[in-house]
Amino acid sequence: MTWYEILLAILLILTSIIMVVFVLMQKSNEGGVSSVIMGGSSDTFFGKNKARSKEAKLQKVTKALAVVFFILCLFTSLLLAFFRTGLQSS
Repeated sequence: MTWYEILLAILLILTSIIMVVFVLMQKSNEGGVSSVIMGGSSDTFFGKNKARSKEAKLQKVTKALAVVFFILCLFTSLLLAFFRTGLQSS
């Protein structure tokens, strides 16, 4: 393995571990169909200020980590495919 393969593998592992931690920190949405039938209202103080809450921040960080993880995976696969085919054709 070369240095960039090791670096990308470490980055992928760290990103995935951090993303799992952030997903586990979030509350589950157990309302489901019952909240639709019973009329789950968001007219409370916390419903109106949802964008400022801890849950909203956790969701934003999780989405950003998912995008970083996807880009890292794509970059790693393209980089390794490029170098593997480049080394074989030489």
